[in-house]
Amino acid sequence: MSKIDVMDVAGRQLWLMKSEPDVYSYDDLVAEGEGTWDGVRNHLAARNLRSMAAGDLAFFYHSNIGKAVVAVATISVPGLIDPTDPEGKWAAVKVKPVAKLVRPVTLAEIKATEALAQMDLIRLSRLSVGAVRPDEWALILDMAGGPV
Repeated sequence: MSKIDVMDVAGRQLWLMKSEPDVYSYDDLVAEGEGTWDGVRNHLAARNLRSMAAGDLAFFYHSNIGKAVVAVATISVPGLIDPTDPEGKWAAVKVKPVAKLVRPVTLAEIKATEALAQMDLIRLSRLSVGAVRPDEWALILDMAGGPV
């Protein structure tokens, strides 16, 4: 895995990307080494994918099962057309694993933390790719005990 400093967010956009772990987990991404984030069919989430740049960081969130931020990934190749979209209208990016968190930060913990009440994860709960502010990023990493 990469030696990216997940606390050095200067010049990077920060994201949270949801995936059902029984469909595609962080461990699956690690096994692949680099994965394509595709299949997103929400306009705001697709706009977020189009806004990503190489080197941006993203929390990897396991949805439905676990409901927790479990790891950090980095955007390796931005600006792709979703290969699962026959019409070529939807966006995709490639991502690489960076590090698991010392411990997952659950949705319940995030909801119980007033400083995180305005996160896209909370306000736009069905959004699969959302922005994360630097203060939210730092707080979640602190809650997790940092990356492994």
